[in-house]
Amino acid sequence: MAYIPIADQTDEMHDPQSFITKYIWSQDHKVIAIQYGGIAILVGLLALVLSVLMRLQLGFPDTFAFIDPADYYQYVTMHGMIMVVYLLTALFLGGFGNYLIPLQIGARDMVFPFLNMLSVWVYLLSVIILIASFFITGGPAGSGWTLYPPQAITEGTPGSDGGIILMLASLAVFIVAFTMGGLNYVTTVLQARTRGMTMMRMPLSVWGIFVATILGLFAFPALFVSAVMMFFDKMLGTSFFMPAMVSLGETLEHTGGSPVLFQHLFWFFGHPEVYIVALPAFGLVSDILSCHARKNIFGYRMMVWAIIAIGGLSFIVWAHHMYVSGMNPYFGFFFAFTTLIIAVPTAIKVYNWVLTLWEGNIRLTVPMLFACGFIFTFIHGGLTGIFLGNVTVDLPLSDTYFVIAHFHMVMGVSPVLVLFAALYHWYPKVTGKMFNVTLGKIHFWATFFGTYAIYLPMHYLGIMGLPRRYYTMGTTDFLPDSAQTLNANITLAAIWVALFQLIFVYNMITSLWKGKKADPNPWEATSLEWQTPDNPPCHGNWGAELPTVHRWAYEYSVPGVKADFVPQNMPAEDVETIDGTPYKGHDG
Repeated sequence: MAYIPIADQTDEMHDPQSFITKYIWSQDHKVIAIQYGGIAILVGLLALVLSVLMRLQLGFPDTFAFIDPADYYQYVTMHGMIMVVYLLTALFLGGFGNYLIPLQIGARDMVFPFLNMLSVWVYLLSVIILIASFFITGGPAGSGWTLYPPQAITEGTPGSDGGIILMLASLAVFIVAFTMGGLNYVTTVLQARTRGMTMMRMPLSVWGIFVATILGLFAFPALFVSAVMMFFDKMLGTSFFMPAMVSLGETLEHTGGSPVLFQHLFWFFGHPEVYIVALPAFGLVSDILSCHARKNIFGYRMMVWAIIAIGGLSFIVWAHHMYVSGMNPYFGFFFAFTTLIIAVPTAIKVYNWVLTLWEGNIRLTVPMLFACGFIFTFIHGGLTGIFLGNVTVDLPLSDTYFVIAHFHMVMGVSPVLVLFAALYHWYPKVTGKMFNVTLGKIHFWATFFGTYAIYLPMHYLGIMGLPRRYYTMGTTDFLPDSAQTLNANITLAAIWVALFQLIFVYNMITSLWKGKKADPNPWEATSLEWQTPDNPPCHGNWGAELPTVHRWAYEYSVPGVKADFVPQNMPAEDVETIDGTPYKGHDG
């Protein structure tokens, strides 16, 4: 029997029969994507509140009696873990991965719809476990988001009893959810592409999500194993990471463990995690830039191979987070070298984005503003990464605000700007409504300038030697009074940025009811998701017949063609040319 690709199978779709099966226990990838996105944004707003509380303490110490040292370190820990794992990873892969993959490759749904449904509910369970730690005795984990032992599980650290246990349990459950979703994404991309959709015709959004998912399937097991081992150290008295030590005057029962082993396991996950977030962002912003610049993406194949190269190299740079752990200088040289090497394919992508904009017919829409803002913040964040990738420069800067500034510019601000660009770009497809453009532009400019007001001064504070993770600086001889003045100004900027995020929430919610009806393809885009028969797409996406793909996803402003763009599924004979000659097109 000949193999029939899943995308070609025409078995009857099992339409939902009730409100529960349509909107709650849904197996429709689009509904699951919205569920992922809704949960991630809600928990992300919690992380935003925690960051404001942290900044209040740092900017105006001894002013807020309700923030004590234990609270502060718990806010730091929960803010970091929520942003990196429960917001960015979940929203990029669970949200946009679920929504875009089947639509952009011309499939009816994910290959395993029931498993897909389970993944979002297991993700919700992991969030509930994490949030529950706020309501137990001792509160949530307070050892910093990296959870380094022995501090994380030793008495005296905030949340070292129930808080760290719930944190480890939540991470383990999250990884189960990610694995269920990730297997779906990879299998769907490989097996469910429609007729004509070769791998080298897929939009870069799909490529970014696809490679990032593969990274996660290899990297998350290291975090899972380290969480289980630390749980055993805490609950069963094992000594995987706990050395012989004296705590609060008492000799602990542990002996022979290695805290550095945990660091290796954590960062073997932790640095690929940077690219688990970054690669989907690279793909999404590439599609947005090309569409709103009305120009084909520059160097499509080079972009694909750069994504693959970044994914492969990300597994051999993890120990640049560990230069201060006492590693052998030869290892330091190796990881410094590989860190600089991975900058090459990353720089290729930046050049290609800029060259895509070069001489383009740029439309400064709200998604385009956020996409261009991303290029600025990503370049600035990447340049400071070159400093920290060098061992001798990293050593004095490692525990200062310079690291916070770099990490947030490249891992916080840049991906969040892409998230906003993508949310605005695909909002008309998801909802069938247009958002308020004026509110969107106010949101962008306030966020863009506000984040620079936060993180540019932090670089200066770091070079000055201001240490990170301190509850209060107190009187420090080597820091001038201007350091605290800057800290206060940073706090005011952080409050400013946080308040303006409420404009985004208001815009998205009110536009559902008051927004004008969106055209099926308001941005005049070429990729398949904008060519669906219904807007928003119905269950099964494509009606009776799946689309056939004839070209790549970036056919914009083609010379000799009357229209400004040529959709992927439009036959060549239907394309109108200026002089009547047959349209040939190309695939990048």
